[in-house]
Amino acid sequence: MLCLPAGIGGSDLQQLDDIVRNKRPLEQGETLFRAGQNLGSLFVAREGAFKTLATNQDGDVQVIGFHLPGELMGLDALGSGHHACEAQALTRATVCEIPLTQLEHVCSKVPGLQHQLLRIIGQGINRDQTHMEMLGRRQAPERLALFLHGLSERYKLLGRPGDQFMLPMSREDIASYLGMVIETVSRTLTRMQDDGIISVRGRQLQILDMARLDAMVHGPAKPASRAHP
Repeated sequence: MLCLPAGIGGSDLQQLDDIVRNKRPLEQGETLFRAGQNLGSLFVAREGAFKTLATNQDGDVQVIGFHLPGELMGLDALGSGHHACEAQALTRATVCEIPLTQLEHVCSKVPGLQHQLLRIIGQGINRDQTHMEMLGRRQAPERLALFLHGLSERYKLLGRPGDQFMLPMSREDIASYLGMVIETVSRTLTRMQDDGIISVRGRQLQILDMARLDAMVHGPAKPASRAHP
């Protein structure tokens, strides 16, 4: 299995694979990089998942992102040259390191690779925008539905089933990410399960009614307009 970001394909694979470094496994809770650390490399989780954390001026810590296997990490530092957040393993994980200087050199020689990386960066920006939309939703069921819908879409982009997947994060992490309390997250998941929208067993989640989940996110589908005689 090549240790590369999901979405990189074709002849560009070998060019990028040549500069990738394998790193040691990380245990659950271990830190990959810290806020303020200089940017030297981007990272891809080969196995396992990560969360990113930010600390405000009062010392409060909030989960601001989740990264699934195959997703690129460290993009937060591209602008300033140092990380604005901390990345922590949610599970036992194996990551691969892509040195930035070598990546820039390869991209200068392979325009197609540069285009694909820009597309991946754009996907990361879309996730940030979706997170802001989640926090803007007033009702807890809407926030949680948008979160699960987003996870489903991301798993599909990674070539995995979008209707049945593992939640690598805890209920507490989800609550922090969505700006909710853990009791509300648990209660809302239970209600969605009772309504037949999802099935949850531990951290295994199955979407039973994608249409209803989609309706919670985007509103109910409008009936087709009838032509007047």
